[in-house]
Amino acid sequence: MSRRKVGFWYRFAAVLCKPPLVVLFKRDWRGMENIPAEGGFITVVNHNSHVDPVAYAHFQYNTGRVPRFLAKHALFRKGFVGAAMRGTGQIPVYRESTDALSAFRAAIGAVERGECVAFYPEGTLTRDPDQWPMIGKTGAARVALATGCPVVPVAQWGANLLLPPYASKPDLWPRKTHQVLAGPPVDLSRFHDREPTPELLKEATEVIMAAITEQLELLRGEKAPHTRYDPRHVRVEQRRRTAAEHIDHDIEGGK
Repeated sequence: MSRRKVGFWYRFAAVLCKPPLVVLFKRDWRGMENIPAEGGFITVVNHNSHVDPVAYAHFQYNTGRVPRFLAKHALFRKGFVGAAMRGTGQIPVYRESTDALSAFRAAIGAVERGECVAFYPEGTLTRDPDQWPMIGKTGAARVALATGCPVVPVAQWGANLLLPPYASKPDLWPRKTHQVLAGPPVDLSRFHDREPTPELLKEATEVIMAAITEQLELLRGEKAPHTRYDPRHVRVEQRRRTAAEHIDHDIEGGK
């Protein structure tokens, strides 16, 4: 595959990041043949460690098709990190603002220019107790249906063994293996030429999350739970239980 549109900043980042990644991880990378050689496309990736964006970028850099990640806009503001984020063509996300949709417009533009945009459709590190993919957000589905581009599901495992979700210290020994499996493009044809209602986008997103989960099952050699972890549902249940406990406490106190 041709290394097209890599540019100075991506090559510079590779020079800085690849040596420590090679030291930290053994590699078990599969499915590179499913990364399109030409044209715009999306990869959708599970997220289970603060280290995995860099580890996954290493995998995709080696395919010759560098990813453009959606990242918090604060990272673009100042200093070396900001210059690197801008120079490598990452896409700022302005959350909780009227500019929130600008990230999706930028992602659509990048795909239409023949770039790859990498989505973490969960939107954050997984909160599933066993680190399976959670309920996804609809951004990747929106861009995919707006452009008609291929959507490649990617599962990764191993960065989370070095630095588990929400952990503060890495576990450096023994040396971990970063496993990546890129599957064939997700079939979203039944959603094309239809109005992108919230219900349709939710359904398409679940098809995407199921494809990522299927790849992760192959990597882990085990089956995911039948019910996908939903952080909103868990928060609602926690609030309900807390309210019930307060009521019980008040009743006990009134005796």
